[in-house]
Amino acid sequence: MAVTMSLPQYLIGIPLFAFMGFGISFILNMILKTTWLPVVLYAGVLAYFFVTMGELKNGDYLMLFTGMFGIALGGWTIHTLRVKGYRMF
Repeated sequence: MAVTMSLPQYLIGIPLFAFMGFGISFILNMILKTTWLPVVLYAGVLAYFFVTMGELKNGDYLMLFTGMFGIALGGWTIHTLRVKGYRMF
């Protein structure tokens, strides 16, 4: 049985996935001192999720890939801060 989400749920969920992805990626990058590890981990989780769950709706794909965008943006931000000389990151 598929549960459909309403438009307000999508409008709240999509930016929420991006912000959560950015925040988690930023924190993991600071703690582990790696730049792209969260992106690789999330890609692995997505691949596992797609294989086990099978068919998803378009909005689900949009939310998951928005999370991937947030995680990639967090890695890019950490990389930029390191290049500009912020050694604590």
